[in-house]
Amino acid sequence: MRVLAVALLMSSGAGCLVAAELKPATVAAFDRYIEKTRQRLAHRAEFLWADQSPARRSRVRSGQVVVEPAASNPIVEVTDGLIHDWVGSVFVPRVTLAATLEHVEDYNHARTHHKDVLESHIIWHHDDTFLVFMRLLKKKMITVVLDTEHEIHYDRIDSTHCRSESRTVKIAEVVDPGKKDEHELAPGTGYGFLWKLDTFWRFEERDGGTWIECEAISLTRDIPTGLGWLIQPVIRSLPRESLENTLRETAASLEKK
Repeated sequence: MRVLAVALLMSSGAGCLVAAELKPATVAAFDRYIEKTRQRLAHRAEFLWADQSPARRSRVRSGQVVVEPAASNPIVEVTDGLIHDWVGSVFVPRVTLAATLEHVEDYNHARTHHKDVLESHIIWHHDDTFLVFMRLLKKKMITVVLDTEHEIHYDRIDSTHCRSESRTVKIAEVVDPGKKDEHELAPGTGYGFLWKLDTFWRFEERDGGTWIECEAISLTRDIPTGLGWLIQPVIRSLPRESLENTLRETAASLEKK
C-alpha cells in the first residue's frame, strides 16, 4: 500500500485517483445533521442506546461489541459528500466509571491503546474540555495518514453517568508521512476519505461494570464516477469498522487494568 498522495492506480491502467475539495454546502449539510442529532439525543427516553432493545442489551451484556446503523440507512447523501452514522455499545465488567473516564481521557497515550492512532497529545485542557491532537492511520486497500484536532467536552451527570461530545476542528491529509519532506495538505483538500468526525459518547456504571457507547458521525467525499471499485470499500465500510475497533480496543485496554 502507498500513501494516497501517490498515483496509486497507474499500474492498473485506471489513471490517478482524483482529488476532491470540501465545499461550504457540504459542511453546512453536515452541521445541520449534527444539530439534529444533538436534539434527538437530548430527547431520547433511554440514556443508553442498548436499552432501546432487550435483544441488543442482552448481546452487549454478554460481551459482544454491537455496532449498527443509527438510522435505517447508515449513509446519507448530501451535496458533494456522504454522511456516515453508526452507533455501537460495549460492556466492560469489573470496571468503574471513574476508571473508565481516567482511561479515555488519557489522550497523551491513546496510541498505546488504539492501532490507528500513530501519535497523540493534549494541546490544552481546562476543566472538562480538551483539545487533542491525533495522527490517524486509515488503511483499507488504500492507506491515508491524517493530522487531526478534536475538541472534546465531558458532562459528568452524576457518580454513575457521564456523556461527552467530540468534534473535529481540523483534519488534514499528510503527504509522505515519516519522511523529511512530509507535509500537510490544506484541510478540506486532498482525497476526502475523512473530512469531519463528530462522536457522541455515553458511559454508565451498573451491572458490575461500565457500559460504553458511541455514535460516530463522519463526513467523506462522494464516490467519483468510474472509481467505485476502489473507493467504495473505503468509504462505505471503514466508518463502521473504525467504530467497532475503537470500542473493542477501549474495552480490552480497560480489562487489562
